[in-house]
Amino acid sequence: MQKLTKAEEEVMQLLWEIGRGTVSDLLEKFPEPRPPHSTISSVVRILEKKGFVDHKAYGKTHDYFPVVSKEAYGSRSLGDVLRDYFDGSVSRLVSHLTEEEKLSPEELDALRKLLES
Repeated sequence: MQKLTKAEEEVMQLLWEIGRGTVSDLLEKFPEPRPPHSTISSVVRILEKKGFVDHKAYGKTHDYFPVVSKEAYGSRSLGDVLRDYFDGSVSRLVSHLTEEEKLSPEELDALRKLLES
C-alpha cells in the first residue's frame, strides 16, 4: 500500500466520512476557501490509480467510493510511524504517548487495562 500525500489523505478522509460520492459531493465537505473542482478531480483520479478509490459511472457522472478502509490505512500508517520514529519499539511509542500527549487519567487507566489483558 502506497503512502498518501497530505492532499490525498484529506480527500480520503472525506470519502471515508461520506462513504461514496461525486467530486462535487466531496467539494461541498471542504471548508472555505474550497479548492478548485479540477484539483479535487485530479486527486481522486490519482487515488484511483493508487488503488485507494474506485468508481461507478452513471453517464458523465462518476460516483467514487473507497476501496481501502480507513482502519487498514491507519494500521499501515501507524506501522510506518512506529518503524520510522520509534525504531519499531512499541514501548517507546507508548512512553511517548503517556509523557508527551498528556493522557487523561481515564485514558491511562484504559491503556493499563489493555496492557494487562
